[in-house]
Amino acid sequence: MLRSRWCPGPAGDSLGERAATHGPDGDTRAGRGGPLVVSVTDFTSDAYRDLPGIARRGLALRRHWPQLDGAVGMWLWAAPLARRCGSVSVWTGRRALAAFIRLPEHVAIMDEYRERGTIRSVVLEYDGLDPARLRRDAQAWLMSDDRFRVARGTPRRRG
Repeated sequence: MLRSRWCPGPAGDSLGERAATHGPDGDTRAGRGGPLVVSVTDFTSDAYRDLPGIARRGLALRRHWPQLDGAVGMWLWAAPLARRCGSVSVWTGRRALAAFIRLPEHVAIMDEYRERGTIRSVVLEYDGLDPARLRRDAQAWLMSDDRFRVARGTPRRRG
């Protein structure tokens, strides 16, 4: 799975800045107090030919990130062989996440690609910012989907 660098948002504090500098696997730990909302999205494209356009649109949307109210930080990710891509975004609350979802640029991407694949998402809540934990939890959720195992040739879990 390919992952972009951590992109801090305006609501990130010095921990978010350190995560950007040292990477999400650095020694920084939950230094930002207060509850956070984490959105993990997973889009599986029906066709490989759509992946470059999805990636371009996602990266263009990411350029808005440093100006989004309530944005703490985010990663983009892709598993090209599985035709999958998405994001892990950290927010100060559900209102900030909802405002992002309603952005015209985000709505345009969803309108363009909604019928060209399958999307799933989850919203998780945390008491503080621990980028390494967030990434592990997001990756575990993403790997729980059978489509990823099938693309890698890993047998499905039974029971």
